[in-house]
Amino acid sequence: MAYASFSYSRTTAVRVCLGLSLTGLAVFITLYYHYLQDPVFHQNAYALLTTVVVLRSMHTMEVTLRPKWRHSTEEDRLARQKRGLPVPTKERQHYENVRDQKTLKTMWFMVAYGLSMFLGGFLIWGMDNVFCSEIRRMRRTVGLPWGLFLEGHGWWHIMTGIGAYLYITWGIWLRHCLNNRQEEYHLRWAHFWQIPEVIRTSGGSSENGVSRAKKST
Repeated sequence: MAYASFSYSRTTAVRVCLGLSLTGLAVFITLYYHYLQDPVFHQNAYALLTTVVVLRSMHTMEVTLRPKWRHSTEEDRLARQKRGLPVPTKERQHYENVRDQKTLKTMWFMVAYGLSMFLGGFLIWGMDNVFCSEIRRMRRTVGLPWGLFLEGHGWWHIMTGIGAYLYITWGIWLRHCLNNRQEEYHLRWAHFWQIPEVIRTSGGSSENGVSRAKKST
């Protein structure tokens, strides 16, 4: 994901250097973690990489889709028209702005939801580490199967997995938007508790890049 986030629209030379750099970084983190045998280093490295990639994707999303940042407001259109530059029609520009603002709203909800799941998983795992003895006694008292719900590390895997899936889906959708293929693909996500997926649009199944079913949320 780091490579996909930073290599978009770059030259081949930059992509090669980026790929080699990320490979070297991954090897360094792996070997240094093996040397230290300290999970805190691994957790911090993972958190730092994830933060950098997510912030980069947020920036790309905003400057690409937000009308005022990509200079696609009506004032920008008229200014380009006065300079004799090619411009879309007022109706077309309005449609694209509304479409992309709707897409942005859904993307930001997806980002907030994914981060909440991700950070919530780490919070539960941290509490599990701090109160390990007490939680273990509670699990033994409750017994199976309900004791499984007190497995903090298990919840960490589930919640970070959901957060990672949301981020990957967001990244795929964002990449289609960067390639100006919003009309070809849309997000199908009827309710927040369901699994979102980016699918190819066929016969008016989407509106402004978002599945119509999403309106129910």
